[in-house]
Amino acid sequence: MTIHHTKHQQAYVDNLNKALAGKPAWQGLTIEEVVKKVKDAPEVIRAAVRNNSGGVWNHDFFWSVMAKPGTTPKGELLEAIKASFGDEAGFQKAFVAAATGRFGSGWAWLVPGPAGKGKPLAIVTSQNQDNPLMEGGPRPVLGVDVWEHAYYLKYRNLRAKYLEAWFTVVNWDAVAANFAKK
Repeated sequence: MTIHHTKHQQAYVDNLNKALAGKPAWQGLTIEEVVKKVKDAPEVIRAAVRNNSGGVWNHDFFWSVMAKPGTTPKGELLEAIKASFGDEAGFQKAFVAAATGRFGSGWAWLVPGPAGKGKPLAIVTSQNQDNPLMEGGPRPVLGVDVWEHAYYLKYRNLRAKYLEAWFTVVNWDAVAANFAKK
């Protein structure tokens, strides 16, 4: 994870700063505001802003939902997991299926479920460094990086093994705080 943080994420930070240099309208925005406004970026830099702002925000978020040792879901979040997936094991099975099913590089996200659909939580995936915020969707409550750079050094091509290990460091208290903000 040190290489992941110091090399991969730092490259996104550096490249985003480069893309936004000399663009005063974008300078004072938070990274979340930049992500939400990706579609408004000037055409000449839109792809660079999308890819790199996503890389920065997604990784910041990824680090924020992990801690060693991990914790367990409880309270309102656990009830939402049960209502949406039957139980914690059902959630993990569905999440791993979505994350391993994401073709190529991307992310898997746990997000608030659509209003009126009866399920408080849903699982979505995104390609590359995209995230639900870029499309006007909900703010994720949990997210995992399924780019090969996240796991290849330790797990080679075994994405499911990486996800199994990742669940041992999920900070469910942080996830619950994200869920409470919905």
